[in-house]
Amino acid sequence: MPIDSGDTAFILICTALVMLMTPGVGLFYGGMVRKKNLISMIALAFIAFALVTIQWTFVGYSLAFGSDIGGFIGGLDFLGLNGVGMEGDGIPDLLFMVFQLVFAGLTLAILTSGIAERIKLSSFIIFGLLWTTLVYDPLAHWAWGGGWAASLGALDFAGGTVVHISSGFGALALALVIGKRAGFGQYSMEPHNIPMTLLGGALLWFGWFGFNAGSALAANGLAASAFVVTNISAAAGALAWMGASWINGKPSSLGMISGGIAGLVAITPAAGFVNPMAAIVIGVVAGLLCYAALLFRVRKGLDESLDAWAIHGMGGLWGALATGIFATAAIGGVDGLIYGNPGQFVIQAIDAFVAMGYAFGVTFILAKLVDMTIGLRVTEEEEYVGLDISQHGESIRA
Repeated sequence: MPIDSGDTAFILICTALVMLMTPGVGLFYGGMVRKKNLISMIALAFIAFALVTIQWTFVGYSLAFGSDIGGFIGGLDFLGLNGVGMEGDGIPDLLFMVFQLVFAGLTLAILTSGIAERIKLSSFIIFGLLWTTLVYDPLAHWAWGGGWAASLGALDFAGGTVVHISSGFGALALALVIGKRAGFGQYSMEPHNIPMTLLGGALLWFGWFGFNAGSALAANGLAASAFVVTNISAAAGALAWMGASWINGKPSSLGMISGGIAGLVAITPAAGFVNPMAAIVIGVVAGLLCYAALLFRVRKGLDESLDAWAIHGMGGLWGALATGIFATAAIGGVDGLIYGNPGQFVIQAIDAFVAMGYAFGVTFILAKLVDMTIGLRVTEEEEYVGLDISQHGESIRA
């Protein structure tokens, strides 16, 4: 199929939108930490994107999309982007490569939730390279590169397992290894700038249109459908979380935007397979489920600082299962449970739980290895003064 200029222009724009989500994560997380760690959180997002760009260029893209090896990983066909050029099927191969790159960079940025306010920068760099290579790249191959999940028939339109289950359950594993922040549970660690978090959330909602609609890889009706259900699910999630928190006290703006992100996460794997009414259900359940997961985390005293597990992990798990329930052949060519195909739900469940176990287990092992060698965590004194000063030599002036 020759290069289509309209599709190419569309995916170029979508790629830029998804890239904007990475600093969006930095702002979203930065507003929720204490002021002394604001620069650190935003910097980690940019560093994640830079690291993954180089890793993806050298080996990551090949591991994800090279010729299949045992259903687990891709070969080294595209090492150093060898053979990835300006030709392609509808869009240039180089454009498809960089569209996938921005997904990988965003995923590592999301993972920083579990280590906020206590990670050594050098340790994050080493861990991030290992994690992207050994966790993200295999999961991407399973779903999109011809791996076992794709062969099984699992549906993941834009990254429910690859991006959200991996980063959410990875963040939980990281938090368990690195330990709680000093003073966690003993004194207040309230967000220092909620308007910044709202701005970051707005950038994420905006960028998500490129994330999901762009996954159609063409400017067509499927992209339009994915765009519409993405917005609907986000709105439903925002209202559901806000309503639930209102019952328990005040309808916080932080809860509202968190619910919106939960709805966006949950619709991600389903965006190319479900209709608008299903998107409402997916968003509402995501808002309520992720809010319940956050409350569970708080009750258990888990310091997964910024709730990637509650929102991305649990939201991604629900979204993967919901795809098997609500998928319709009228949109994506495959029917789900409610349209008489229970087998698709079973496939989705297998894919989701294997991805969950793999992401959590390998992340835990990698974190332990880094911690036992160079140490994951800053010193007590460095944590006290804040990572902005101790890791970057910078501070926010009053």
